[in-house]
Amino acid sequence: MEKEPKQNQRNKWIALINIPVQMGVIIFLFSYFGTWLDENHPSPKVYYNTIFVMIGVGLALYNVIRQVSDINKTK
Repeated sequence: MEKEPKQNQRNKWIALINIPVQMGVIIFLFSYFGTWLDENHPSPKVYYNTIFVMIGVGLALYNVIRQVSDINKTK
């Protein structure tokens, strides 16, 4: 088993540390937009906040999977 250079290993850790921040920002922005839609365009049957939070969670998870697979490919 070969050891990786320290610089390459640090870049992987930095990428992994940024993932929760990116997830939080994506979910927060979608939630904020959904809340704004609920306040400005009320509908008795559709809850925009719930819909947009689910879309944000899906996009955030897709982003995590994509980034982790990219990190593993460079291995």
